[in-house]
Amino acid sequence: RPAKYVAIDCEMVGTGPRGKQSELARCTVVNYEGDVVYDKYVRPELPVVDYRTRWSGVTKRHMKSAIPFRTAQAEILKILKDKIVVGHAIHNDFQALKYFHPKDRTRDTSRIPLLNQKAGIPIKANASLKSLAKHLLHKNIQVGCKGHSSVEDAQTTMELYRLVEVEWEEELANSLPPRSPSPVADSAQYLDDRYWPADLNVDNL
Repeated sequence: RPAKYVAIDCEMVGTGPRGKQSELARCTVVNYEGDVVYDKYVRPELPVVDYRTRWSGVTKRHMKSAIPFRTAQAEILKILKDKIVVGHAIHNDFQALKYFHPKDRTRDTSRIPLLNQKAGIPIKANASLKSLAKHLLHKNIQVGCKGHSSVEDAQTTMELYRLVEVEWEEELANSLPPRSPSPVADSAQYLDDRYWPADLNVDNL
């Protein structure tokens, strides 16, 4: 079962007019144990206007070894396929990847009341990854002026998920609507006239 889980974190840079558009510049994926299975710099499709280094940790130097976005996207989506994907405010990561992961296989640590509760943060508050890490894992992340590390953030996200995994998965299982049994079709009913087009000449079959 742990093999079905990965955690993702993406760093974005600014492109377009005044650098307001966010595009993927680095992506890290770690497994259930926190081991890195993917970590590459990505060259955006548009020219970089703002590297946002203070937050992204990305500089012009990193772009020299970056791979094209479409190449990275194909590699990453291959890893995410059929996996349960953990992330913090994960919609931002999927947006950068221009991708939508199935909701029932997505776990967003920014939306787990259990984590907020354990951290002593209001349940409906949008707690930052940095805050949850400090309160629950007793570790300081995203410090300094060199920007975030997507490896550290992805590993931290997976740690937080594992902290409440059993309770959270039980809650999710209990909240799912019961599946109605598939109707068993009676083959005889298809011989009924209403299942055949009115203008069909049966003699020609």
